[in-house]
Amino acid sequence: MKDLLKTPATWLKTLALGSLVLLTACERPPMDTVQHGYRGTGMVQVYNPRTLEGVIEANVVPEAQPPASADGPKAGDVYQNVKVLGDLSVGEFTRLMVSMTAWVSPEKGCNYCHNAGNFADDSLYTKIVARKMVQMTQTINSKWQNHVGQAGVTCFTCHRGQPVPKFVWFTADSQPQGSNFIGDKAGQNTPAPSVKLTSLPYDPFTSYLLGNEPIRVAGTTALPAGNTSSIQRTEKTYALMTHMAGSLGVNCTFCHNTHSFGAWDGAPPQRATAYHGIRMTREVNNDFLVPLTDTFPTERKGELGDVAKLNCATCHQGAYKPLFGQSMLKDHPELATLRAAFAKAPAVVEPVATPAAAQ
Repeated sequence: MKDLLKTPATWLKTLALGSLVLLTACERPPMDTVQHGYRGTGMVQVYNPRTLEGVIEANVVPEAQPPASADGPKAGDVYQNVKVLGDLSVGEFTRLMVSMTAWVSPEKGCNYCHNAGNFADDSLYTKIVARKMVQMTQTINSKWQNHVGQAGVTCFTCHRGQPVPKFVWFTADSQPQGSNFIGDKAGQNTPAPSVKLTSLPYDPFTSYLLGNEPIRVAGTTALPAGNTSSIQRTEKTYALMTHMAGSLGVNCTFCHNTHSFGAWDGAPPQRATAYHGIRMTREVNNDFLVPLTDTFPTERKGELGDVAKLNCATCHQGAYKPLFGQSMLKDHPELATLRAAFAKAPAVVEPVATPAAAQ
């Protein structure tokens, strides 16, 4: 072996192989940069034109169905067991059902949610889930405009033609101390796509998008009083931020000022939008998805028996705004507000207020 390495050709091959290994995780130039903040602050967004092509393809908006008249009998008067959208006209109701079929289950069609022999039947779990998801979509559009703005969301925002959205998450088994010879891994050191294949904790979602743990890197007061930001919390925070950046296809400076990442003063407006997005996702997971745990069959649940839940990637899918900000809601106003047929919903839903800077 030593004799082989003495030849120049072998050295060159070894060097080339080593360089290839080192550069595997790197992206080759040229790259595009966009000034995002004040000059001299280093607030520049970096984009790879080659990977961006796939993101653009994934965020193409489908053509809307022709509009339907609001005149005529109501769906709730004509059809049986219409609990959420009964105040729509038959034409509006049918148009939305056709659209939802294309958005969620284009291959199986209506039978994915409906009993073909009796559309009023609620025996299929997918119909129960779909009804809840319509209510969820209406709630997001009416309550969380501080995050989704006027563009809003529809079923297609998450599903993109698939019955199960491409990006969902389950609570991970973090292998606590004593579970194997490795010891306590603290839920990390297992590279996962959720955190861009880093060694950071691969499930920051249970703590922050289901639970309400403080998202902190450094304490805001001097030791010892009040500074409770541990190294583990810092690592989980970095994991969540890595997930958010990857999901939106942006750098950290999309939301943070390089002068002080923790300071709200001078931060881009996207930071407030992200603040609301975290809380919106947490509410959606707890109020709409977790209550469906007993509805979903075992094969649709995670290894710990929980249901699939949302994170930033579910809607954004690599785009700084879902569908690059193109609104489908303007063509589907029936999803913009909670409908009168949803009896438990308040008549008016107040939007969530902008937080104080300290939060």
